[in-house]
This record gives sequence, structure tokens and C-alpha cells, in this order.
Amino acid sequence: MPEGPEIRRMVDDIQNAVGQCKADKVFFAFDRFKSFEPTLAGRLVTAVEARGKAVLVFFSALGDDGPWCVYSHNQLYGQWRISKADAQPKTGRQLRFAVVGSDKAAWLYSASDIRLVRPDDLEQVVYLARLGPDPVNQTISVENVLAQFDDKRFRGRGLGGLLLDQGFVAGVGNYLRSEILFEAGLMPSIKPKDLSSEARERLAKAILVLIERTYRLKGITNDPERVKKLKREGRTFSQRRFMVFNRDSAPCYECETPIVKISVASRRLYYCPLCQAD
Repeated sequence: MPEGPEIRRMVDDIQNAVGQCKADKVFFAFDRFKSFEPTLAGRLVTAVEARGKAVLVFFSALGDDGPWCVYSHNQLYGQWRISKADAQPKTGRQLRFAVVGSDKAAWLYSASDIRLVRPDDLEQVVYLARLGPDPVNQTISVENVLAQFDDKRFRGRGLGGLLLDQGFVAGVGNYLRSEILFEAGLMPSIKPKDLSSEARERLAKAILVLIERTYRLKGITNDPERVKKLKREGRTFSQRRFMVFNRDSAPCYECETPIVKISVASRRLYYCPLCQAD
């Protein structure tokens, strides 16, 4: 499943393709939305936004009918594709939703969670209502993240599972979880209530730094200078992308201790036993 930074980059592409353009054609695969295809066609796509791992496509009002928003969540298999308006991508995936402009088009394949809602009613979408601070799409401070540590819903839970909870911090997924814990020097079993003030600060900063870096560097979480060095050595993108994730038994970049792979919350997690001794 794409994580928050990938969704935001995807939204940037959709916005560049059809944002502020008139929708010449709108397609829905689901019968319950078919009647809305002509309703939305001819309207301006006023904005495309990411919220956590959801994508929101906003359509302007037209005549007496107010604005609309198409909400979608990629879940495990959803995928957006961008193409020229007259060249639908060739794929075996099932098309679920599309916005076709005069020049370019945005196509959503394989996603099953699609809804058509009025913008004022977005707060009624359960996923959106439960989202925590969203660093990749909002201006979030260290203090905002620190406040989450004291919330009774989160303070007694192990970080390994907690970091996957979109109500804690939105946009963090499986690889970011491992990378954030490594950056903060913390084991996945520790709970917010047991962290020292210094460790809390490290963790809050690691969350913000890693999410911003992943968005800016197109999925890379590793230290930028280290990435340059590894690239000069001829390492592939996948080999230089992460600090610990997907590096089972490889030497830690900091201390050369072999990276360990375990399962936490039914998903794989990687850590360095020495660097994450806290």
C-alpha cells in the first residue's frame, strides 16, 4: 500500500494533469455513480488533495447544483495513472474512476473505496474523521506530534503497532515505521508513556523529518549524503533507498551490526539491535 508521501506525489501528478481544467468526461465503474457522469462532466476540477492515504478530487458547482467531491482510498491495490486525454493506459487492471480533460486524463484502477460526497460532508467519512496530524499535507509542529504521545488512546501502546495507526499520525505505513524507529533510536516495543523527554523529542522529530524527506526525495528515507555515496558505488535505487527496511541481515550503516527482521502487528519490521537499544 502506498504511504502518505507517495499518495501526495500522486496527487501532485493528478493536479498537474487535470487540476483547474474542465472535465470533458467523467467515468465511474460502479452503477450507483453512473448517473453522476453527466452531472460532473463540464465542471471545473477545482482542486485535488491528499488526506492521509485518501485522494480527494473536487468539482465546481454548476448552475443550481453545488460542488461535489470524489473521495477514493487506494487500499492495497488501487493505482492512479496519468495519460494524454485520448490515450487510455494499457493495463489488465479494472478501471474504477476517471477524469478526462481536454489535454490529459487521470485514471484510477483497482480501488474499491470510492465515494461521491458534498465537500461539506467530508467530515462524515469515517476514515477522514479519524485521521491524526498529517505532516505531508498540513503544517505540523513537533509540539503537535508530542501532544499525541499523551493522548490516552496512544500512550500505552507499543510504537511498532502505534505508528501504523492513522489516527496517531497520518501517512505512516510499513516502511516508514521501521525507518522512523531507527532514526529515533527506539525499539518497537517501547510505549510513549515510557519514553524520556529526550526520546519523545527524537521520535517526534524523526516522524516529521522522515515523512518530509520521503516526499521530497521520491521514496528515499536514507540519509541524502549516504545515498550519494552509495550511488557513486553503483548501488541500485532499492539498495540505497532505506536505512533498515528490507535490509535483513545486512550491516547497519551506522554500526555494522546485522539488521534484524521481525513481525509486529502482522507486518514485517526491521531494526538495528545496537542503534535502537533504547
